[in-house]
Amino acid sequence: MRKLLADVAYTLVPPRGDRHGPLPPLLLTLTVVTGLVDAVSYLGLGEVFVANMTGNVVLLGFALAGTAGLSAPATAVSTAAFLVGAVAGGRFGGRFAGHRGRLLASAMSVQAVLVAGALGTAVVADARPTDPARYALIVLLGLAMGLQNAVVRRLGVPDLTTTVVTQTLTGLASDSTPDSAPNSTHGSPHGSAPDGGAGLRRGRRILSVVAILLGALVGALLLRVSLTLVLGVVLALLAAAVLVTRRLSATDAAWVRP
Repeated sequence: MRKLLADVAYTLVPPRGDRHGPLPPLLLTLTVVTGLVDAVSYLGLGEVFVANMTGNVVLLGFALAGTAGLSAPATAVSTAAFLVGAVAGGRFGGRFAGHRGRLLASAMSVQAVLVAGALGTAVVADARPTDPARYALIVLLGLAMGLQNAVVRRLGVPDLTTTVVTQTLTGLASDSTPDSAPNSTHGSPHGSAPDGGAGLRRGRRILSVVAILLGALVGALLLRVSLTLVLGVVLALLAAAVLVTRRLSATDAAWVRP
């Protein structure tokens, strides 16, 4: 338990000189954003995911089989938007390959613009969006989440994908004992490996799952008030994360390098 709590603290407040610097808490913020956004898309836009592409592909299969309440065009549009966003994220990764702080800050800035566009669309549409507004929201949010996924993948922080928890849960279960964890190390909660540790990282994994769960829970609750409120919270989180990232990455600290 002591190691678990130390790992949680290490992730939330990384010590000076950590390989990934402030990236873990920033990526946890994006993980909360994922839960919020998928709450909007699935509960508010007609049972479609814009961040969870595994679920979206499954829903597409169900929709093609004629399952009531599901829309094959909506899931296909969401998947296409996500892929376009991921392509853009790959280009960002190439442009800012030498500085992870600028990469994340720039990507989140674009995300914030896309979410602001979605918020504006939702405000104009009011209450339940009509089909044109619904598809505009799906496209804007799908682009934002595809961009996020590609950039986070480029950052390479272990156990913090921000959108997928299947592997995280698998790691928690399969590496539940030190002997079962690959390349297990002892001492620091994240081991001594240069990538932030090859140890168990149970605390980081648990935080990742809790973050997406929290985002989904809060998103579902806020949707009872309005869809625009949830998007407003997402925009506020992204704006705050951009400001923090830009400030912290204005140095030549070791964590900004790939």
